[in-house]
Amino acid sequence: MKNFVKVAFTCCAMTRAFAYAAEPPAPPSTTSTPASAAEFEALRQQVQSLTTLVQTLQQQMKDQQAATEKNNSTAPTLPQNPEPETAATTSSSPAPATTTTAPLFPTTDSAVVASAPSVNANGTATGAFPTTDASVTTTSATSDTGSPLTQPIPITGGGNKNYMNISFDGLFALAASTDRNLDRIQVGDHDPQQRGFNARNAEIAIDGAVDPYFEGFANIVLKLDNNNQTQIELEEAFLQTTSLPYGLQIKAGQFFDAFGRINPTHPHTWEFADSPLVNGRLLGPDGLRGVGAQIAWTVPVPWYSQVIFAVKNGRGGTAYSFRNPGDAGVFYGRMTDDREMRGLRDFLYVPRWENSFNLSETQTVLIGASGAFGSNETGAHTHTQIYGGDFLYKWKSARAEGGFPFVKWQTEAMYRRFEAGRGLDDTFPISETFHDWGAYSQVLWGFKKGWVAGLRGDYLHMTESLFTDDFARQSRSRISANLTWYPTEFSKIRLQYNHDFLEENAFLAGRDVDSLFVQFEFILGAHGAHKF
Repeated sequence: MKNFVKVAFTCCAMTRAFAYAAEPPAPPSTTSTPASAAEFEALRQQVQSLTTLVQTLQQQMKDQQAATEKNNSTAPTLPQNPEPETAATTSSSPAPATTTTAPLFPTTDSAVVASAPSVNANGTATGAFPTTDASVTTTSATSDTGSPLTQPIPITGGGNKNYMNISFDGLFALAASTDRNLDRIQVGDHDPQQRGFNARNAEIAIDGAVDPYFEGFANIVLKLDNNNQTQIELEEAFLQTTSLPYGLQIKAGQFFDAFGRINPTHPHTWEFADSPLVNGRLLGPDGLRGVGAQIAWTVPVPWYSQVIFAVKNGRGGTAYSFRNPGDAGVFYGRMTDDREMRGLRDFLYVPRWENSFNLSETQTVLIGASGAFGSNETGAHTHTQIYGGDFLYKWKSARAEGGFPFVKWQTEAMYRRFEAGRGLDDTFPISETFHDWGAYSQVLWGFKKGWVAGLRGDYLHMTESLFTDDFARQSRSRISANLTWYPTEFSKIRLQYNHDFLEENAFLAGRDVDSLFVQFEFILGAHGAHKF
């Protein structure tokens, strides 16, 4: 447009000048001869000035045209197929995973690291570790061979203010047992449930930054039952704040409750192939989880101290000891009410307080206390209370490499007071109160990098009832030993042996069961670390 204006102006000036020059002079007169000479001189100077202006404008046009041609010659030509251009653009842009995702840990030992630092949309870590254990808080960017570790699949948008990472975890097991009904021996829904091959946990994990204020997490689990039919469950899907002041954090959605050590974690982070007895029988086969909200406060003290309080609907099979309709509408022999919520007392309330201390540069201790309180479905006004305490001790060598060698001792104990009513329409003969309790204690020895040996003892006491013949109410104990090899943080192979002692009661005979498991796992993409 600017060139067009310049050319037009030049043409107008030249036309005016030549028209003025071509105009015939006035007839000479004896009195105007000196004036005519002066006019011709002025006209000549105007023509010369216009000519100089035209030459200057022409030179500017040539210089601008030359610069334009030079820029066009250096610019890349567009390909006929637009796909290569798209791929090139994508590859040249910085991957958000390198600046915004939580770092990978050099070991899959999830219980030795603190709460994984949250990362906001600007790539700034917002969490903190309750331990200064350098062998577990130091991140690892490369493998032993120096090759880059597998990265998550990033999906960016919103001007890099948000991102999403996707990973997949496959957990499988080969099982052998002296009991043909292995599903009645195992207490966890993700445990091996039958002789032969089992695929009880194939997990799609999604996490990312929503915006500068929130991050989101989701875990979708696929599992095969004993008839090889696929079951799908939304294990977790929640939103979490990243920048609240005063050490506060709010979570809302579907998530595991912060009760004890194992309940908040996923099966692929467990140190054994199956769930402890007390967890499966008191908190439920699927763990204690549901839809609700949670607030956490990191107490401003010199050591790590956090108070957590959650409010849930407390309804369904994942609220096992609470508003659980049971199998086919029956729980502990009683027909359940399966009622709608009537008020605040029907919510499930889950408080927790945990503290962590460094005894020395090589020793860390964590102590926690948890509770769960709500109504249950076995009567019109029946309630359940669960109390729990947990302890963790971790030692690692001052010359540790990738977190090895280490010794870890972990213990949990729970007590449940369950008011069992007379069921729907008071059809059960009596109401009872069950005082059930149990504990497990396990020791893990990482004796060599990538190699971990474990030993666990379980005990579960269930109050006897002359009216309840449910096999889930049988007292029992178990001893387990395993050996796990981690070729890398993205795979593992585990061999485990269980010996179960089932105690005799009024309805069931006592017996022993021996089981053997070979568990194998692989991870595609970087799977986020789990809570300390």
